[in-house]
Amino acid sequence: MGEKRLTQQQIAELVNMHRSNYSRVEAGDRDLSLDAVNKIARYFGMTIDELVNFDGNIPDEVTIEDKSLMEQVKLIAELEPEEKNMVFKMIDTFLTKKKFKDFFQKNVAAL
Repeated sequence: MGEKRLTQQQIAELVNMHRSNYSRVEAGDRDLSLDAVNKIARYFGMTIDELVNFDGNIPDEVTIEDKSLMEQVKLIAELEPEEKNMVFKMIDTFLTKKKFKDFFQKNVAAL
């Protein structure tokens, strides 16, 4: 789903409603139209059913620092191809820098 924090004003604009009317929706004094619910669901990349029956289990933030090497590789493998390529290019850059650093340290130390 991604992290999308919206203000009341932003949601009201999304569903073409005045903010004060939308605040009544949040207070439970007014209902949203099906069209408005559909706009909110689409904004979050969900179906109306997923939005209405949302179980509240928002995924935890993923950090790979404290995971084993195998877990890190599995998480990287789950990325979209474009994101995976970005990760590999970053790793390539870091490894290349390290090789040059090691090369210069050995050769400067030998002088």
